Amino acid sequence: MEAATIIRAADHRRERWRNGAGWTRQVHARPSRTPGHDWDWRLSIAEIEADAPFSSFPGVDRELVLLEGNGLRLRFADGEARELLPPRDRLRFAGERALVGELIDGPTLDFNLMWRRDAIEAQLWHRPLVGSMAVFAEPGSTWVLYQLAGQGRFEASTGLGPLQAGDTALLPGGEGRTRYLLDGGGELLVIRLTPVPATTPAAAPASTPPSR
Repeated sequence: MEAATIIRAADHRRERWRNGAGWTRQVHARPSRTPGHDWDWRLSIAEIEADAPFSSFPGVDRELVLLEGNGLRLRFADGEARELLPPRDRLRFAGERALVGELIDGPTLDFNLMWRRDAIEAQLWHRPLVGSMAVFAEPGSTWVLYQLAGQGRFEASTGLGPLQAGDTALLPGGEGRTRYLLDGGGELLVIRLTPVPATTPAAAPASTPPSR
């Protein structure tokens, strides 16, 4: 079984966008088992300091969540325009779509979830953390908890330390259903990532968010 782990905000790797038009802080990239692909899913935080075209990611779906700043306008080449406004607007779109990110009023930080649609199904929720939250990871799945604000602490049996604002917990499923219990206060992004069933090309219905 892959071990659960916490990625600290201070350990993010800063790197250029694929098209060189901006900077991102890579949180984690899950290596792909498919030849020709670097990863199956990836978490990063985009630093947008000026209007800029987004990189193209064919075969990838992505979801962008506004973390900080006064807003970001996503202007797509097909004519659609969507605004991400405070506090936590988000948008899911195909990585092939050409678009420009336009700042509404100053720089923004944006959480960026990307996944290869032929390999992974992904769901993302924005949830308050008030008291206890239980996550049940099925075999083959990975849950991600990104602490937006406040702090949390996992039960001692997990061996995980506290979760501070900006930290990310990776919670894999084991051979059976694995339970993780987090207690604290604040806000979370909660993400569920599961492999696409080999015999079922259509996406499965969105799963139920974790219980509180």
